[in-house]
Amino acid sequence: MSETASLPLGSCQQLLDLIAEKGLIQAAMEHEAEHAAMRATNFGTLAFGLSVIVASVCVFLFLGRFTDKLWRRIAVMAIGVLIFEIFTAPMWINNSLGRWAYVYADVSWILTLGWTAMILGVVVMVDHWFATWSAAKRFGVYVGVLLVLVLIAEIVVFNLGIRRYAPEVLESISGLRILGVPIEVFYYAPVFTSLIIAFYKYWIFLIDGVAMVPVKRRNWLRALVIGFIAVFMFELLIEPMVRNDNFPAWSYVYHDISFVMTCCWVVIIAVAALLTDRFLMGVPVPIRFGVALLVIGALMLPIESWLISNGYRVYGDSAVANFSGFTTPITGVAAEVAFAIPFYAALMVCFIRHWEIVLDNHL
Repeated sequence: MSETASLPLGSCQQLLDLIAEKGLIQAAMEHEAEHAAMRATNFGTLAFGLSVIVASVCVFLFLGRFTDKLWRRIAVMAIGVLIFEIFTAPMWINNSLGRWAYVYADVSWILTLGWTAMILGVVVMVDHWFATWSAAKRFGVYVGVLLVLVLIAEIVVFNLGIRRYAPEVLESISGLRILGVPIEVFYYAPVFTSLIIAFYKYWIFLIDGVAMVPVKRRNWLRALVIGFIAVFMFELLIEPMVRNDNFPAWSYVYHDISFVMTCCWVVIIAVAALLTDRFLMGVPVPIRFGVALLVIGALMLPIESWLISNGYRVYGDSAVANFSGFTTPITGVAAEVAFAIPFYAALMVCFIRHWEIVLDNHL
């Protein structure tokens, strides 16, 4: 597939259009043929897939010597990786891994497994080797090591023909490459890994039962600053998927990332935190976390609807092509966007809470 090709065949909306035009049976046959062509493997990609599986198993067995509750750690890391992969799927095209290797659209469990093993391996071993270092220093080591590993992994999957980039991604990058991989990987990789590691670390604090210093009052100024960083980082990642148009010119801080939109997210996250702190104190953390995500979704969904209707938020063709055509009642927002909001928030909230815990407990 040419990297400059438009949308991949077999998207949800194309399938619905095909059904309307040719009927269910014929549409299903053509849709499956398109997917089969895209997913057809070759020796190189088959060898890559098998290598990832074997290497991941070896990594997990090795890590079992240095940490306990390994399967919980693997599950938490995999959830963080999968959240990111599913909801940023329109940004890239993963080809040729074999029909058995995909779980949703072109999201492949092989790549999820590989990312999980890579990130978890780095985190566990850095924590083992540098146990006396502060959490912040170790976090910097995680990100630095993973920057090198992610660059190597991207070079491999790109040159094997597995990874291709959506047209919106190609339009947003400088054009500078390292063995075919956009140089923007140098900010993409640290942001991607930072959000996933913070998600993992937050839940591992709870799974491990880490003793924490009681905090009577949240440092709201600090929380808002961390929240702004978290939201801005995520907006950097999803920038090619959705444009912020028609905001005041002074509000744009990088490309089409608007200070106004970033602050909107931060305020909504803060409101959710305030409500859960006020009314759910003493409730188990998973319940509080789930309620906070529901509050964020309930507040953000009508705002997103208004922004879309008035031309402030414009989703790219690759994202729209992956929409099923189903919308939410009243707001009319694509179902995929409605589901994505709380999952996006999960990564950002965990980033905020991770750093609050680290700073409050001087870890």
